[in-house]
Amino acid sequence: MSSPPSPPLPSPDDPEAALAAVVALRLMADRLEAAAVTSALEQGWSWTQIAQALGVSKQAAHKRLSGLSGLAGRPPSSSAQEP
Repeated sequence: MSSPPSPPLPSPDDPEAALAAVVALRLMADRLEAAAVTSALEQGWSWTQIAQALGVSKQAAHKRLSGLSGLAGRPPSSSAQEP
């Protein structure tokens, strides 16, 4: 299964279009990250595993992402959850 071709990125020589594309990409990345973290937690992933996948510390991942619906009460680490 292949993904549809991506539209060409705007040229940096057109700052208005290029910066609008940056904003759109950030919003898409944030949505995908939130959905993936929610799914990972539902599948039993620890904050350490999530942080490693994102390339950040578990404290940074928890601080930035624990506000997702239903996740605020999960601690960033717990000896019972850590691998």
